[in-house]
Amino acid sequence: MPRRRSVVVPPREIGQRLRAIRLQHGLSQVELARTLGVHQTNVSEIERGIRGLSVQHLAKLAKALKASPDQILGLGRANGGRSQARNQKLMRRVRRIELLPLDHQEAVIRMLDAFLQTRTT
Repeated sequence: MPRRRSVVVPPREIGQRLRAIRLQHGLSQVELARTLGVHQTNVSEIERGIRGLSVQHLAKLAKALKASPDQILGLGRANGGRSQARNQKLMRRVRRIELLPLDHQEAVIRMLDAFLQTRTT
């Protein structure tokens, strides 16, 4: 019987993915915390990688965000390597946008919305 390989996912990476998924759903930390029945600081600590996730919390988060536990943990299929690299590149850009002043963030969002609208029609 082949030995199973252990997978260790750093809490900070989990937190970054969780934040990205939460933002994709347009939820604030407060709204997600309310759905989970926890305090907003718990969500903040998970997103910052300060607090880890139990299996129970992972299941609740997956259900609340309509995402698979694999998506939250970043354990994609083997054929998703190229896609995962593109997603990391995109997420680096999102993190840079988050550092911009609020008015600049809103301008970027308006520009992206306009671009995406022309691509879907």
